[in-house]
Amino acid sequence: MQHGIRHYATDGAPSGGIIRWVKYGGGFFAATFVVFGIGRAMTTPPEDMDKAKADIEKGLAHIRNKGKADNKPANPTFKGGDQGWLDLKLESVEQVNHNTRKFRFALPDKDDVSGLQVASALLTKFQGPEMEKPVIRPYTPTSDEDTRGYIDLLVKRYPNGPMSEHLHSMDPPQRLDFKGPIPKYPWAPNKHNHIALIAGGTGITPMYQLCRAIFNNPDDKTKVTLIFGNVSEEDILLKREFEDLENKYPQRFRAFYMLDKPAEGWMQGKGHIGKDLLKQVLPEPKVENIKIFVCGPPGLYKSVSGMKKSPQDQGDLSGVLKELGYEKEQVFKF
Repeated sequence: MQHGIRHYATDGAPSGGIIRWVKYGGGFFAATFVVFGIGRAMTTPPEDMDKAKADIEKGLAHIRNKGKADNKPANPTFKGGDQGWLDLKLESVEQVNHNTRKFRFALPDKDDVSGLQVASALLTKFQGPEMEKPVIRPYTPTSDEDTRGYIDLLVKRYPNGPMSEHLHSMDPPQRLDFKGPIPKYPWAPNKHNHIALIAGGTGITPMYQLCRAIFNNPDDKTKVTLIFGNVSEEDILLKREFEDLENKYPQRFRAFYMLDKPAEGWMQGKGHIGKDLLKQVLPEPKVENIKIFVCGPPGLYKSVSGMKKSPQDQGDLSGVLKELGYEKEQVFKF
């Protein structure tokens, strides 16, 4: 892989589309995308243009206010502190792939928002009739923080995973206990010049939360590199959303996918997320103001960054990132 892979496109997009492919590990990565130009001149009279512009602004205002009945102020459902547990009604269930479903839980009022900040999560609680203690698991919603009336959870079913199995057994209008928000990493626009997101499986959800915050804010110019490992292509969650970001922000967002068991014809990375790939695609350790985020199964942490000691203690940095020369302060483990 050429060293130039570290660079982002800076030139304007020519008419027609270009995809730059970079070879790595027996496969290819789409490293750069450019958007299509518009080649036809507009001949609309100025007065019609003014009317069209007003109509567009009116339409955009309608979209911005969609779901905000009577422009009521948004009430945060989850306030933290001593609020305690809240039970929410399951509104709908959508099958995403062979072992993952999207669960939509209704907030108490249609004008409520979750109350989550970026980056933060919610705790879920369930206690079966034969359980001595309740099962408590954190989840990061995939719905926007300003979405009114509901939250979405993307949950992969794991064998012998009591919470994921319980969720996958639920049907509307059953209810589940939630608590939060649980602060993770406080984000602010342009807090870092460049961040890298190393994820495996459903560890992608806090990474997606960060991406939404960055690319939904026109004042945030942070560059983002995503490295996402999965078993098969079917297991790649939110792939369409990340492809949209690649197409819309080719100078600022890149995604690299690794599969343990790729199907014939897979054009990107094969195998686990390892030292060779990370050395090629991550920002250099000595680059100013970077941050690397890690989230996924225990095997990913052990290989890439080392485990956290506790939710409050990040633990020492080890693994591939340590070998590549990164410092503990440059890495955050979700």
